[in-house]
Formats: sequence, C-alpha cells, structure tokens
Amino acid sequence: MADLKTAQDKLAAAAVRNTEDPETASVKRILKLLDKTAKSNRTYGPTNPVAQKFAQQLFEELTGHLTAYSKLTFLVHRSELRFNDSVVYQTDLSDGGESFAFKLYADGIRELSIYEGLSLEDLTYFLDSIWGNVESGQEDDDLVTRLWSRNLSTITIVTAEEVAHSSSHNNKTDRAGTIMSSSDSSLRDLLDRERTSRMGEATVSEAESTNQGKRVHSGLVGFEVTDEELTALAHDIEAERGQDSRLHIMEMLTAVLASERSSAVLTKLFDVWGDIIDRLLREGKWTELEHVVSLLHEADAVRPDLGEEHKQQVRAHLNGFGRPDRIKAIETYLNQHPDSSTAGLSTILLLMKPNAVPGLCSLLANLTSPVHQAIVSEALATLAKDNPEPLINGLRDRRPSYVCRLLAILTKLKNPTFAESVEKLLRHPDAQVRKAVVHAIGALRPSGDGLKLLSFVNDEEESIRIAALKLLISGQYSVSFSHWLPILSADTFGNRSISERQAIFHAVGATCGDEAVPYWESLLTEWSWLGRKKKEELAVLAAKALGKLGTPTAVSALVRGSEKGSVTVRQACAHGLSHAQRRTRNNAPAAPSADKEPQP
Repeated sequence: MADLKTAQDKLAAAAVRNTEDPETASVKRILKLLDKTAKSNRTYGPTNPVAQKFAQQLFEELTGHLTAYSKLTFLVHRSELRFNDSVVYQTDLSDGGESFAFKLYADGIRELSIYEGLSLEDLTYFLDSIWGNVESGQEDDDLVTRLWSRNLSTITIVTAEEVAHSSSHNNKTDRAGTIMSSSDSSLRDLLDRERTSRMGEATVSEAESTNQGKRVHSGLVGFEVTDEELTALAHDIEAERGQDSRLHIMEMLTAVLASERSSAVLTKLFDVWGDIIDRLLREGKWTELEHVVSLLHEADAVRPDLGEEHKQQVRAHLNGFGRPDRIKAIETYLNQHPDSSTAGLSTILLLMKPNAVPGLCSLLANLTSPVHQAIVSEALATLAKDNPEPLINGLRDRRPSYVCRLLAILTKLKNPTFAESVEKLLRHPDAQVRKAVVHAIGALRPSGDGLKLLSFVNDEEESIRIAALKLLISGQYSVSFSHWLPILSADTFGNRSISERQAIFHAVGATCGDEAVPYWESLLTEWSWLGRKKKEELAVLAAKALGKLGTPTAVSALVRGSEKGSVTVRQACAHGLSHAQRRTRNNAPAAPSADKEPQP
C-alpha cells in the first residue's frame, strides 16, 4: 500500500506541474468519446441508433482535430494512453466493462496513429474491430490481424513484437522501455530509423514486407508485467472494490436489454427492473431512480423491436410510482431519515399520475419534516389539478397543520368552485386554520358578496380580524349596512383599538357606501355627557370615513357635523371636507385646453 500511495503522489504532482495545451485537451476529448463509442458499439451493436449517434459525434470531433493538427498519435500502456508525455486516457473501472486501453494493449498494440483524411467507413471498421463486431470469418482474429487485413491508409499501428524485435537486435535489455517512454518522436519514426541503420543497403520495401509478416503474430511481450504496472493494477483493483454495485448491475441489465433476443428473458428482465425500483424507493435513492426512469424511457430507442407485451411492462413501471405500497415506502424512509438528501425526490413524485393524489395526501399528512412536506405540497399542486376531490375531503381532517397545508394548495389552484368547501371552516377551532381560510377566500372569491368575510370581524384572534378587514377595504366586496350594524352597536366595539375601529369604518364605507352615512352623521351631531370621550373618538373616525367616501351625501353629513358638533368634531369634519374636496378634484375630468376650439 505504501508503493501505491507513492505512485498516487507522483501522479498527482505530475498533474499539477502539467500545463495542458489545446492539442492535448482535444486529444483527451477524442479519446473519452472514442471509449464511449466503442463501448456503445459493443453493448448495443453498431446498427443501433444510440451507437450510431455516438459514432457520428466521434467522427466530427476527430475530423476537426485532424484538420487542425494533421495527425493523432498516442502510446498505449496497460491502463492508460499517453500523448506528448501527458496521460490523456486512464482506465475508469466505475464505467464497468473492459478498458479500451487494456484491449489495445492486450492485443499487442503499443502505438496507434490516425491521419487526416479518415473516412467514416474506416472509423466504423476500426470500432467494430476493437470488440470483434466484424464480418463473418474474423471473429477469432486479434485486433492487429484485423487492421492489417484491411490495410487502412489512415490508421497505422506499432506492435509489441516490433518493439521487442528492435531491442533484441540492438542487444540492449532496456531498449523497449526507452522506446515506450520516448516523446520526441513516434514509435513508428524511431523504428523506421533503426530498421534503416540495421538493413544497410536493403530496400525499404523489403523491410516493410518482412515487418508486416511479423505484425500478425503478437508475442508474449504484450503480457509482461513490470513493477510499475503491478502498482497500477493494485490501484485498479482497489478502485473496482469501491465501485457502486447497483450501478454496475444496472449497466449489465442495460447490456442485456440491448442484446437479448428471447422474449421470455426480456420479460424476466423488466420484472427485475421493477424490483430495482422498489429497492431504490425503500433506500431513498432518488437520483438513482431518475437514472432508472431515463433508462426505461430510452428502452424504445435501445430496442426498437420491442413487442407490445414488453412495452406494456415499461409503461407499467413508469406509471407505477403512485402505487400505495410505493408511496408508503417513501413515507417510511423520509420519516426515518428527516435530514436525508431530497435531490430527485420532486421528479419521482411528479412521475405519478392524478390517481395517486389520495396516496400523496396521506403522505403529506404523515410526514414530520417541513422540508419534505413542502416538496409533496408542490407535487400535489400540479397533480391535483385534475383530481382535487381528495384535497377537499381532507379539509375535514382533525390535524390543523395538515388542513392548513391543504388550504395552501387549494389557494394555489385558484379554482372558484373550491370556495364553498373552504368557507365551511369559518368556525374551525384552530386559529391558524381560520387565518388560512381568510387567505383562501381572498384567492378563490376575490370579489362579490363579503358576508363570509364579515363573520371574521368578530374573531377572537386580532390578526384574523385584520386580515379579513384588509380584503373588505379593497372595495371588491359588498355587504349590507344591516349586517354591519350589530358589530358597530355592540358594547364591545368601543374596546377595540383605534386603528381597528378606523379599519372597520373604512371597510363599512367600501362595502355599503352611502348606506352608512346616516349612522356616521348621528355620531357627528349627537351630544351626550355620558361616555363623551369615547363618542368623540368615534365621531372623529366617522369624519375620516366620510371624507374618504367623498360622495355628495357624505359631504352633506360633514357640513352638518361642522355646524352642530363639538370643537373636536368640527375640526375633524373640516379635515374630512378638505379630504373629500381633494378627492373630487383628483377624480374630475381634465378641462379642455384653451387653444382648442370647442366642438360643435
């Protein structure tokens, strides 16, 4: 493990020192896409639309690179590819499957070069050759044999046997390692120079013919293991142990889906997907569930030949997230793990259909975390548009907090038909519920008869009274003065704060207009020694309300009050008249301009 740690530290230090140029960055992108394309060819087959899409992306990226740099050459090691002393590809065990670098290395390739002019046909043949997806009769050939049999002009290779042959001719035991670590030129250039010096007067064509015969026989050199490679192998094994087994299993199942032809096996395969969904729900793996959903949505693209039976299985999985047992599994996990991550949970809930609304209402009622409750509420606000009855029925629940959350959802839906059900909670024993009812009525019934709101003006909770008065003051509601009179004449009316009494007077004026003027005029002109201070307070508030009303009837009442009232009342009436006059001027139509001739 000490050697492994040292190797890791050296790699990290080298990565820090390395300054990546644009060409190296381009090579990394190409090799990453090449690996992905090769694996998709092996998994889905070269004729699959997914594999063809990746191949086209690789061809476009590679063509752009070759246009800019003419050639792409990299050295092949067991678990990595190198370009100009930089590691441009490393084995990623988390992806599963056989490494692209190891596949080249195991088949005896030590250098691969791709040249400008590469055609899509040659690239496709190369990809097919890597995993053996080639024409009949070549399945047992190694990669070197396949490439040399095609004699591609835009793809060349250097084999392990060539490197070993060069070092044995020079009697230098470390020559192979020196060649493999060289970065000032390609292996092909170095080998060609050495071959020329060895053969003297021999023609270059004869040397090429001899060497080509050897290429098709990859020697055992390709499987020799150095100490450095052992260290890298130990690192790979450690990484493989830490691989997520679930993701690996899902990748295996995807590969089976892409290649399996037996209808019975595919039926069992989709049954396994259902078991995986249940397991991930119980474990709260929401993001992994999103991955499963994505795979199921792509099933038709991966296998366009799926029969109707299997398509129905896929639809059943996608439409089955709202099953009662699955919703119960979500509830159990969330309540047992209140601080767990909720990433992806909203997506899973929104996958459910409107028939899942009753189950989601039960989930909302039983959750303990406000964060989880908010996520479920958002989902219900979307799903309950077409199935609101469970929300309405839930208003009869005895849990106030749950009823408040349902009222908030109904308020968001803004369906006026819900108002009648909401108004049944006017006398709910919980103050928070009554306050939520006021806000819901304002959203669901924003105008019209304000009698339901008027019942809240006598509520024992001041914040509820003020919330109802704000809606009544808006001028969108109408209430007969005969309904206001019991509130105004009650012995407890004088015990309310001045601000609340003033708000009530303004609400009276906004809902019944001149119908309240006689009552206010009586407050201005009535004279009494009993409770004089209280009555003067009401008279002053009446003068303000009349001035705000500003109608001719209200102005007449203010004039009479300024003549018959006390000093305090007369001053209040004067202010009221001033306010009414300003309001009249502001509402008057603009006078015609003097330079305009009157219309006939």
